[in-house]
Amino acid sequence: MNEINPLLWFGLTLGGILLVVIWVLLSLAFLLLADRKIWAGVQMRKGPNVVGPFGLLQSFADFGKFVLKEIVIPAGADKAIFLLAPLISLVLGFIGWAVVPFAPGWVVSNLNVGILYLLAMSSLGVYGIIMGGWASNSKYPFLGALRSAAQMVSYEVSIGLIIITVILLAGSMNLSTIVEAQSGWIWNWNVFGGGLKNIVLLPVMVIAMGMFYISALAETNRPPFDLPEAESELVAGYQVEYSSTPYLLFMVAEYSNIVLMCAMINVLFFGGWNPGFPTDFMATWPTFAANLLLALVFYAKICFWFFMFAMAKAIVPRYRYDQLMRLGWKVFLPMSLVLVVLVAAWRVFSPVAG
Repeated sequence: MNEINPLLWFGLTLGGILLVVIWVLLSLAFLLLADRKIWAGVQMRKGPNVVGPFGLLQSFADFGKFVLKEIVIPAGADKAIFLLAPLISLVLGFIGWAVVPFAPGWVVSNLNVGILYLLAMSSLGVYGIIMGGWASNSKYPFLGALRSAAQMVSYEVSIGLIIITVILLAGSMNLSTIVEAQSGWIWNWNVFGGGLKNIVLLPVMVIAMGMFYISALAETNRPPFDLPEAESELVAGYQVEYSSTPYLLFMVAEYSNIVLMCAMINVLFFGGWNPGFPTDFMATWPTFAANLLLALVFYAKICFWFFMFAMAKAIVPRYRYDQLMRLGWKVFLPMSLVLVVLVAAWRVFSPVAG
């Protein structure tokens, strides 16, 4: 067996990382614009439409403004931690993309425990927010950081339990294996139970998918769960003392996490790169062309779920904080436990689910 050249492996891995980072950054620029345009459309106004054709360059103009503005650090702040916090948030916001499969073989690191890796990285993300709120040396950012930490920890519990239902269906924690298990027709997607033999699980998995979507909104501090940033209560949340580039890093990290959650809904429940019908007709295609088409399918699904995130922001009123915590601990936690028990019971006792 020939061993791969270490330099070649390093070059290919570095190239894959750069491609993913550039793709995510460019996607964020246009998805952020889409978020603003969708919100404007719901409110019957135009939204950004001046910079570039149809306002397409608005995000790049905002980027230039953030980069060129002066970085203001409060006099009483811990300067090192104050500047380190947004960097940590940015790195943890991007590092999760390492295990996301965009097409067959198109993944930076095909870990067998990819789901555990993602849960670990998302759990660490709270540290950047806590550090930013504490280092600002102001009670308002600190209150926002505490709210955000409590909120993220609460909904990570239900997200983890919901993911267990998918692991039980696929029999693997490798994201590529989970996607491959959903190949073929649309009813093989996990949201429908993972195949006709598991069709009895359809209501269970639809509920699990809905709970995952709502939990993802809370996990990423998106409306109607944007309590850490509720301007009517806490000025602007944990990043109120930030300006210029550090503020930009927080926002890029937040939107990166949002798009990552869209990708996770896609991978776990909606077949990943699978279009919902057999792709045997692509057997004679060049590998790159076939994978490129499947990657476009994957990206289209991400855009759809980002649209759903944007619509929730535009039309759903904000929760109170006690309602948010009650939903997470008294509704989603017991419901997710019940869903895990139902899927596990079907996998163990059903004669057709093997």
